[in-house]
Amino acid sequence: MNPTGWIVGIVIAFAVGATIGYIVRHVQFERLLKERQEKAERIISEAETKAREIVLEARDKAISARDQSEAEANRRRAEISKEEERLQRRRADTDKRFDQIEKREQTLNKRQSALDRQANELEEQHAAVVAELERVAIMTQDEAKEQLLAEVERESRADMVRIIRQIEEEAQAKGEERARELIADAIQRVASEHVSEVTVSVVPLPSDDMKGRIIGRNGRNIRAFEQAAGVDVVVDDTPEAVTISCFDSVRREVARRAMEKMVLDGRIHPAQIEKIINQTSKEVDRLIAEEGERAAFDAGVPGLHTEITKKMGRLKFRTSYGQNQLAHAVESAQLASVIASELGADVETAKAAGFLHDLGKAMDHEVEGTHAAIGADFAKRYGVNEKVVNAIASHHHEVEQISVEAVIVEAADAISGARPGARRESLEQYIKRVKALEELANSFDGVQQSYALQAGREIRVIVQPEDIDDLESTRLARSISKKIEEGMQYPGQIKVTVIRETRAVDYAK
Repeated sequence: MNPTGWIVGIVIAFAVGATIGYIVRHVQFERLLKERQEKAERIISEAETKAREIVLEARDKAISARDQSEAEANRRRAEISKEEERLQRRRADTDKRFDQIEKREQTLNKRQSALDRQANELEEQHAAVVAELERVAIMTQDEAKEQLLAEVERESRADMVRIIRQIEEEAQAKGEERARELIADAIQRVASEHVSEVTVSVVPLPSDDMKGRIIGRNGRNIRAFEQAAGVDVVVDDTPEAVTISCFDSVRREVARRAMEKMVLDGRIHPAQIEKIINQTSKEVDRLIAEEGERAAFDAGVPGLHTEITKKMGRLKFRTSYGQNQLAHAVESAQLASVIASELGADVETAKAAGFLHDLGKAMDHEVEGTHAAIGADFAKRYGVNEKVVNAIASHHHEVEQISVEAVIVEAADAISGARPGARRESLEQYIKRVKALEELANSFDGVQQSYALQAGREIRVIVQPEDIDDLESTRLARSISKKIEEGMQYPGQIKVTVIRETRAVDYAK
């Protein structure tokens, strides 16, 4: 076959195929376009249907809301109408009452005018009567008032002082009688020993030759002893004795026992001194613990913390004006127990507070502050009852007393320290206290002279009769007593007696 014919045939076949393909694609496109148009029409129809439904639903809701609003508005209009009617009625009632008030006011004004006229007439009559009285009495109204007030004041003061004196005498008589019974009963039931201890430790020696051995070569033994024991050793002209001095009573006791052991043993040199002092210190520590527990048992105060009983045991070696402080603590606890039982107070609280009231004295050289505050803080740290802590802190009035047991402890402390033979007082301190008592009484106006009697237990004050009358004497005694309480420290109580003497002197010629 001719190649040209092949080519022509192929071209014709290709043209026919392309035409058929175009026709087929055109038919498919027409069918797809028709389907999409139908789908779009269907979607539009559904959307129009939903839109009509939404519009109808919205219209129904709007109509319902309009109906509700109209109903609410009608209800509000009805309420407003009722309120307006009620206001109208009130306004009418108010107008009626206002008219009645105006009428009453007019009536009252008329009556007030009449009363004013009557008052003016009464004032004129009173002025005339007062003028007549002043003419008859030859005295003005102010002068008569001053004289009357002075007379009433004088009579009232006399009655007041008489009543006060009577009440004080009755209260003092009953109080003193009851107090004497309580104190006497407490002292009789306790009945402790008198003072026998001193504050300086003296160690006896077998001979004066021992003093040289205690001092040692160039003083090495005595220096080693003083350094190890923390005391001062006084070797003077006292025959066959040395004196040990220290502000810490426990260290002084350790040194005293160690010195006795060394004197008995005879071997005195620095190494032996240190060894004996260490051994003696441990012995004294055990003794302190035992003495504290024994004192707590004697006082009837169980269950105390071990540290508290150890501190109380240290008081075995401390004295105050010659009175052993541990014995004083036990005695105060027993006195407080007796007084509390008689008064119906808490016996256990009073007993514990009486035993622990001077706890701070066992450590007041180690901690700053008063022994009452130190002891209260230490007791509180180890779980002691709050009332007991307050009684410890307040037994010298450094803080306020919150219970009757605190007052009982203060009284028991004073009884234990003030009973005969309980304490020693140096002559110098005694003279200072008596002089201070007399100077305090002499500082008041109108006092001529004062004398301290009965070892400072009574002060007699002689006043100038032209400056101090009988009424002022009573007030002066009370003022002196208060100033003594506020400014002085003293055991027991001080009686203040004011003496006023009037002398009438004339001469026959």
